[in-house]
Amino acid sequence: MRLRLLAVAILALAGALAVAKPAGSANECDGLQVCIPIAGPWVVVPTSSSPRRPKVEWQITCPRGHVAGGLDAELSHRAIDVNFLGTLGSPVNPGVSTGRSVVFVGSWVGVNPRGPTFKPYVGCMPASGGGSRVPTSVAQPFPPGQPTARRVKTVRVRPGTTTVTQSCRRGERLVGASHAFGFDTRTPPSASLVSTIRGGLSIRAGRVVVRVRGDAELGGIRARVQVHAVCSSER
Repeated sequence: MRLRLLAVAILALAGALAVAKPAGSANECDGLQVCIPIAGPWVVVPTSSSPRRPKVEWQITCPRGHVAGGLDAELSHRAIDVNFLGTLGSPVNPGVSTGRSVVFVGSWVGVNPRGPTFKPYVGCMPASGGGSRVPTSVAQPFPPGQPTARRVKTVRVRPGTTTVTQSCRRGERLVGASHAFGFDTRTPPSASLVSTIRGGLSIRAGRVVVRVRGDAELGGIRARVQVHAVCSSER
């Protein structure tokens, strides 16, 4: 009897290990010999039925000395379109197309939204593993570069009202702005939980200002707001 119970326990454990997935990890490290996996929160995707669907942006930053070598995401619904902002260059690879930080862009393309969210993942590899860019013939006066810098601030959202601001650095001017909400939960947040956070963005004196309201239900939930200021020093 004991042997039978032991065999059942071993089989149950083997089954659990076979389907278990490391917490905070997806496929972002596949194919990378050295990789540090970093998971973001469940990012709330804005919804609309108009042809011009709103987008949400969320940035994840690798540790110093590392660049993004792999990306992945989990979706709460199939009708969420997720991509990332890459840098032009050749060949397309880590260290050229990606840097230390990655901005994920998500939008809702479905019909009946119920609090859609996505969870971004980044696999970070040593910066020395990236390729170098070999200049080729340029068919225009200036090759594509990086004329903008993204200044990002992430703040925890608590019950009540708060204001989060982000600005460009001295010598820069604001050319773009966005904000996003994220939930640090193991599973996609419910539509009712998503509705516990509201916020509006405005531009005041060249600064991005987001006024956030969190309901009392957030007391036991870790939620974040991320504010993006896209800046340029080009003249």
